[in-house]
Amino acid sequence: MSLWDALIKYPLGHLIERMGPTKLHHAAENHMRRVTQASASTPPASHHARRRRRSPHPPQRRPLYRRPLFWGVLLVAAGVAGGTTRAYRFWVAANATLPDDISRVLTYQRGGTLTIEASDGRILQKLGPATRENIQYEQLPTNLVQAFIASEDRRFYAHNGIDFQAIARAAMANLRQREVVEGASTITQQLARIVFLNQELTFQRKVREALLALKLEQNLSKQQILERYLNLVYLGSGAYGVADAAWVYFGKTVDQLTVAESALIAGMAPAPSLYSPLSQPEAARRQRNRVIRRMQEIGAISDLEAEAALATAVTTTPNQPKYLYSEFPYFTIHVQNQLAQILSPEQLEAGGLVVETTLNIDWQRQAESAVTTALERLGPRQRFRQGALVAIDPRSGEIKAMVGGTDFDESQFNRVTQAQRQPGSTFKTFVYTTAIAAGFSPYKPYVDAKFVVDGYEPKNYSGDYRGTVPLRDALASSINIVAVKLLLDVGFDPVIQMAQRMGIESELLPTYSLSLGASEVTLLELTSAYGTLANQGKHMPTHAIRRVLNSQGEVLYESGVEPQQAVDADTAAIMTWMLQRGGARRATGGNATLVVPWQVRRAHPKKSGSVVCWLYSQLVAGVWLGNDNNQPDLGGE
Repeated sequence: MSLWDALIKYPLGHLIERMGPTKLHHAAENHMRRVTQASASTPPASHHARRRRRSPHPPQRRPLYRRPLFWGVLLVAAGVAGGTTRAYRFWVAANATLPDDISRVLTYQRGGTLTIEASDGRILQKLGPATRENIQYEQLPTNLVQAFIASEDRRFYAHNGIDFQAIARAAMANLRQREVVEGASTITQQLARIVFLNQELTFQRKVREALLALKLEQNLSKQQILERYLNLVYLGSGAYGVADAAWVYFGKTVDQLTVAESALIAGMAPAPSLYSPLSQPEAARRQRNRVIRRMQEIGAISDLEAEAALATAVTTTPNQPKYLYSEFPYFTIHVQNQLAQILSPEQLEAGGLVVETTLNIDWQRQAESAVTTALERLGPRQRFRQGALVAIDPRSGEIKAMVGGTDFDESQFNRVTQAQRQPGSTFKTFVYTTAIAAGFSPYKPYVDAKFVVDGYEPKNYSGDYRGTVPLRDALASSINIVAVKLLLDVGFDPVIQMAQRMGIESELLPTYSLSLGASEVTLLELTSAYGTLANQGKHMPTHAIRRVLNSQGEVLYESGVEPQQAVDADTAAIMTWMLQRGGARRATGGNATLVVPWQVRRAHPKKSGSVVCWLYSQLVAGVWLGNDNNQPDLGGE
């Protein structure tokens, strides 16, 4: 069989694979040699033979290498052989770079995407180029699916990933118009491009795209391909997927879309910025009508439905993408800050992360309402303008509610985690805990009278003295002079070490005023330290993140902090009993609701804010009320 017969009978790729590029090249050369020899040995025509017989000196035949036909045929053969060699090598190289696991398409998320969930799985926020609402194939309305098929891939159900008819049709249309007016990429190819490739306009990328499309069609059903594509395609204005687009442009769910609206969304896929109804309404209308006519051509809608859709005006109801902004920004930003400490930059950039947090949405809303109510009722009279609250489960250290301020748009400063405040009388708890742990009796008497040490003279809030009082009553009445005397008896270092074991992380200075809360701490660490008493003396570090999962559902991080016995259980029980005799005994609440008792006296009037903590076995809450500029308030009941 000759080379040309073989080329006609077998596809070129089959010959390359069977013979190899080198053998094919040699075969082409041998074929040319045989053609030349056959031409040279062919008997001359009779007319020329008679002329040669009459001529005593017949003309000599020109050498083969001097004939133009020889070189033309040789160049064509060499070009075919060389081109097929390069094509074969390119195909092999492109095929070698394809991913082994094509199932990644089912869980793919774009780089840098982050989903933050509450403790019950409800979404708090989605960051990055994320699909904010995924739709299952069964939930996709027929009109919407048909609109995309009519617009993007009319033979979607007929091809195996590459539509050669569409390629030919698009080539002819583009040649007639002398510009690119029609594309030929299938929906499968577009899905491959979204998940595995980029938007660079190179021949190599198109080859890889085609090979990936073939592989996707071999491993996924048509329904799976459609579902993933319609959930991932970018449709402008921050909308990734059809559900996002339905909300962003029309404020609807996909099942509420009309034929005209479905066609408008499908028409934006090739160029969202050019066909956006928000910025280019006339171009969007023309593109929508083009899609409607195509739906009519393929029988997706009737003539009557098409006419009605074409007559519909382009109207939109613009909305922000869902979950773009957090309802509880102080908490979600705190989560992001913690996330940067537990994951590498590469993991964060990879995208598709799901962060399961500790927030209880119902408690959070109650906490915000409580702070707002306090500011409205007490703020004007007592001259404070800001408040903060944090609620923690002392058994696990999980943050259940966090109110970092009253207006995030006005100030992003988180007064729970960032503000260093003097804790005031709430710090006395650590002095008394140290004393009880050292063997002091709750009934040990102390004299409440004028007291001066090294020139420092503490004063009681009431301005008077109580005489001899037991420790239990001194704590309940928050007597400053007794607290300073007790600090001197137990020592600075033991008190500082006790506070640190219980959860205080800020620097504590060994001064006489330490017992009165002179050293600044954050509301979060103070509340956490109080939770140690509620948890039978075991300290659990606070955290807002339970688990972090990647796009494949693999656990990248899981909180597994073990409790530390900061103080013995007996001391914790005694301290809890002693605190119940003070303002905390009037606190009300429970493990199902968060009720902040604003009638409890704030401990430090005429100072730049006040801190109060409430303890329950299931919940410990800390509240700060004051002014950001340290302007004194009036305190009160």
